[in-house]
Amino acid sequence: MAVANVPGAHTALLVMDVQTGIVARFAGDPTRLEPMRSAVDVARAANIPVMFVRVAFRPGFPEVSPANRSFAAIAQGGAWATDPEMAAIHPAVDPRPDDIVVTKLRVSAFAGSDLEVLLRARGVTHLVLAGIATSGVVLSTVREAADRDYYLTVLSDACLDMDPDVHRMLIEKIFPRQADVRTVAAWQAGLRAAPHA
Repeated sequence: MAVANVPGAHTALLVMDVQTGIVARFAGDPTRLEPMRSAVDVARAANIPVMFVRVAFRPGFPEVSPANRSFAAIAQGGAWATDPEMAAIHPAVDPRPDDIVVTKLRVSAFAGSDLEVLLRARGVTHLVLAGIATSGVVLSTVREAADRDYYLTVLSDACLDMDPDVHRMLIEKIFPRQADVRTVAAWQAGLRAAPHA
């Protein structure tokens, strides 16, 4: 069933891991963030809540187990994850003072965060996903959100990955099993045809 045909679906846009320190590694060309900014603008124009998700840790990384290969590497050399400026949401996506910013402690937007509580409190049943990286937070959040029975849309041009082949495989072959995959423009067109789709 297409999400657009679900009566009363309550939607939220999640902009994930678009942080100053991460953008510096993944998107040297700032124009690569334009689709994410467009997605934020589209959501705001449609009165769809925008939630920013970031990964950050306390000084000394007490949340990171040495058994976790990815995050142990961050603890060794990822000072950006404890630096407030580097862990902040990148200004290119226009975060506002009243926007909700969710802090997570692992790859998925749900892991170690209060995202589920925030979504349930607002009656959100449909998540629209954008972020960095496609093979990281986007993949993990798609999998977990699907298991939690959310309707899902992935904005293909508002996701970035260091490996274009991996990005393409996920967008074209993996995500469509659990989510509608659309460009920002196609999502916007769907909203005009069926509000909150």
